[in-house]
Amino acid sequence: MPPWRWRGPSPALAAMGLLQLLVVAVLASERRVAGAAEVFGNSSEGLIEFSVGKFRYFELNRPFPEEAILHDISSNVTFLIFQIHSQYQNTTVSFSPTLLSNASETGTASGLVFILRPEQSTCTWYLGTSGVEPVQNMAILLSYSERDPIPGGCNLEFDLDIDPNIYLEYNFFETTIKFAPANLGYARGVDPPPCDAGMDQDSRWRLQYDVYQYFLPENDLTEEMLLKHLQRMVSVPQVKANALKVVTLTANDKTSVSFSSLPGQGVIYNVIVWDPFLNTSAAYVPAHTYACSFEAGEGSCASLGRVSSKVFFTLFALLGFFICFFGHRFWKTELFFIGFIIMGFFFYILITRLTPIKYDVRLILTAVAGSVGGMFLVAVWWRFGILSICMLCVGLVLGFLISSVTFFTPLGNLKIFHDDGVFWVTFSCIAILIPVVFMGCLRILNILTCGVIGSYSVVLAVGSYLSTSLSYITLNVLKRALNKDFHRAFTNVPFQTNDFIILAVWGMLAVSGITLQIRRERGRPFFPPHPYKLWKQERERRVTNILDPSYHIPPLRERLYGQLTQIKELFQKEQPAGERTPLLL
Repeated sequence: MPPWRWRGPSPALAAMGLLQLLVVAVLASERRVAGAAEVFGNSSEGLIEFSVGKFRYFELNRPFPEEAILHDISSNVTFLIFQIHSQYQNTTVSFSPTLLSNASETGTASGLVFILRPEQSTCTWYLGTSGVEPVQNMAILLSYSERDPIPGGCNLEFDLDIDPNIYLEYNFFETTIKFAPANLGYARGVDPPPCDAGMDQDSRWRLQYDVYQYFLPENDLTEEMLLKHLQRMVSVPQVKANALKVVTLTANDKTSVSFSSLPGQGVIYNVIVWDPFLNTSAAYVPAHTYACSFEAGEGSCASLGRVSSKVFFTLFALLGFFICFFGHRFWKTELFFIGFIIMGFFFYILITRLTPIKYDVRLILTAVAGSVGGMFLVAVWWRFGILSICMLCVGLVLGFLISSVTFFTPLGNLKIFHDDGVFWVTFSCIAILIPVVFMGCLRILNILTCGVIGSYSVVLAVGSYLSTSLSYITLNVLKRALNKDFHRAFTNVPFQTNDFIILAVWGMLAVSGITLQIRRERGRPFFPPHPYKLWKQERERRVTNILDPSYHIPPLRERLYGQLTQIKELFQKEQPAGERTPLLL
């Protein structure tokens, strides 16, 4: 073989070549990822360039409104939807530098629809904020063709001519979203289809609206987490893949949907309008809420747990924990616990609906009324000893919780149960069914109630410190009893890591308490005897038995009179010593 013949690359050169290929591959992958979300990409001062379908992160300052621009719009695109999101500070998007009510939108989730003219390939708009502090934003442009429906194209309620935004309102009980009806898509340069000319299949009345709900991770109020998860709720494929479809509305339904408010829990809502004739869809601008305010003050997201609630439910959980393991043995203590629950629940509903007093005062009065109810139930058992009445109360409390769990499932969101009459009748029947089923085994019913209700009180106490969806099992029922409009709300809640852990603790406590009490009460009387009869028999025995030391104890009236006499002697002036009587001669 000639000495000049090539023998192949050396191992060192081969390794260097592989390393270069690896670096090129990594850089290429980074470019592909950056294409999905561009961060702070201002091309020049006061000008932000956008690309279709790519997220942009940027900061808006009060004295510096920004101009945004999009180049090279494809000819098959007939309209664009621009949307900008921030966590809680308002931003404004406008068609022109001068803000007009029918040409701009302000909020934490704002969007505009750009209907493109023939041959138009460039689009400009303006962004700004009225806040004092800089606002971190995320924005994106989405393009649609002439076959896609136009979100908000038949707006008659809000300011914009074409309004793709979802308007959100919330209070303690419910969160309501509203949106404008959509219109059919049309080509560039063509007049839009009329919104109210006929209701046949060639009009916008054939459109359907799917309402979606997406829960952010629990106990996370950071801006980065919100903007990250908002990327999953902007386009139609992402919404369908990640969110939960709650309800489907037709064009004849009211474009308004209510949900149960979850203070401190981030929730994103979006609506997808679907054209069943062309099988095309378009997404509205998603809206988000935490059902609380980020501004400092009472009820802010940073201070949701009230001190009064923590004290109340902590003391309630201590008693419930004792009942979970020892309730059947300490029968009177359990009756006090059951009476406290029944009286406290109804008393809280009564004073909340009839009086405007503050929450802390209501909670104190509820604790007092519950204590009175507990002592009353104990007194009824002590005097009359009617086991059936006491066990009816015990069974109804367990039935209440089981009925609440039933409607906590997706069954509670069925349309038939949005009627208050149907809901309360069904709820009451389930609650009454429990004591009826266990009528032949009252001890088992009592032990089950002790384990399940006592352990759930621990869950409520944990819910006053940490965010957990399990507390809404009973809170949703309380909301429905307090608010006349809550019947229309969907009661979906997130079920995440915290909830699985607390559910496991609840189940462990309940099973442990029930098992322990069943084993300990084996071979013992089912229930204690009538206290009043025992007291009466003991009193008669003491009266007739002279050898009983208690027989020689003076009556209560004489004992009290003797104690008062001793107290009076403490305040009398001591007589001086010596003889004061005159001597008799």
